[in-house]
Amino acid sequence: MKQYFITGTDTEVGKTYVTCQLLKAAQKASLTSIGYKPIAAGCEQVNGEWVNDDALNIQKACSKIRENKAIKAIDNYELKNASEESGQTLPLHQINPIALRPPIAPHIAALEEGVALSFEKIAQGLDKLHAYQPDLLLMEGAGGWRLPLIVGDEYTPTYYLSDVVKALNMEVIFVVGMRLGCLNHALLTAEAIRADGLNIKGWVANDITGNMTRYQENLHSLKAMLPEPLLAEIPYQREPDEEALFAAIKQIS
Repeated sequence: MKQYFITGTDTEVGKTYVTCQLLKAAQKASLTSIGYKPIAAGCEQVNGEWVNDDALNIQKACSKIRENKAIKAIDNYELKNASEESGQTLPLHQINPIALRPPIAPHIAALEEGVALSFEKIAQGLDKLHAYQPDLLLMEGAGGWRLPLIVGDEYTPTYYLSDVVKALNMEVIFVVGMRLGCLNHALLTAEAIRADGLNIKGWVANDITGNMTRYQENLHSLKAMLPEPLLAEIPYQREPDEEALFAAIKQIS
């Protein structure tokens, strides 16, 4: 099994869209793939369950889990009914175990709701997904690389989501939102990941506006300044090239 942490140069740069595209491309390459978004802020109650749109999209992009892949000891009874041919859909609470109602910074939302953003809960959720034995597992972060989970004080250091990724020793893929300022954001993000001692498997250029001035020149600059490979380009409001995504999957699987 290969697993990666998906982060971005900022919030709203398309981490979830890229995650979903990679999950679906892996399935077209005959691999089973599961996405994990441990923390999501901004949820609505649907049929008694707090639902985040990003987590829902990841759920839809995950492989259906067949009976021989499902581990009955881990919430298997909660899997939705499905035919043997199509497999079973992973429950949303396994893909997104920490669902916070307000669409605000997660550590503030968690304080308001009395929810602990702990390493243990995130790691336990990851272990449950490991039990399905996917070929590829993508864990998507929230916001950018240095997302606070617990803001410290003079006695206690601030605890970041990046600290969780470090403890799990995960390789990282980061999404660059292609817009003015992305060069600085991408270089600083890459520097921070490397400074934390983690390996960057590659990066994805996501065109989030469709009208970035000198797009190709900026892309060329990023390719020249970042030693890690460009895994894929995601065009604005168009389906990515399947061959390019397949090539990305070959690099990370």
